[in-house]
Amino acid sequence: MVLRGIRGATTVDTNSADNILKETEFLLIKLIEENNVDSTDIASIFFSLTNDLDAQFPALAARKMGLVDVPLLCLNEINIPNSIQRCIRILIHVNTNTPQKDIHHIYLKEAISLRPDKALNAIK
Repeated sequence: MVLRGIRGATTVDTNSADNILKETEFLLIKLIEENNVDSTDIASIFFSLTNDLDAQFPALAARKMGLVDVPLLCLNEINIPNSIQRCIRILIHVNTNTPQKDIHHIYLKEAISLRPDKALNAIK
């Protein structure tokens, strides 16, 4: 097995705890499902938020999903002019035998503009 990174990003309409948790959970589920990840193979998960999101830690969504033994880290991104707004990014580190070329990174909502080739419908 090797350690691989699985990336994803999404956006929320407003800076609210409910929106942050709902969108984070949805993206986490999709990343795990699309990559056939067993939760026991997750080494760690990093979450980052654009600086306009501060209503909730996205890692709480992972805890509520039952990922209680996985090390989690939440980061705040620097403010870059004209960058995407209200964006949540996820980096899952997973122990896997899956080749790098077969890892499915997923971008949703406004975050699709960051990687149109990694939109959920593009990986099907």
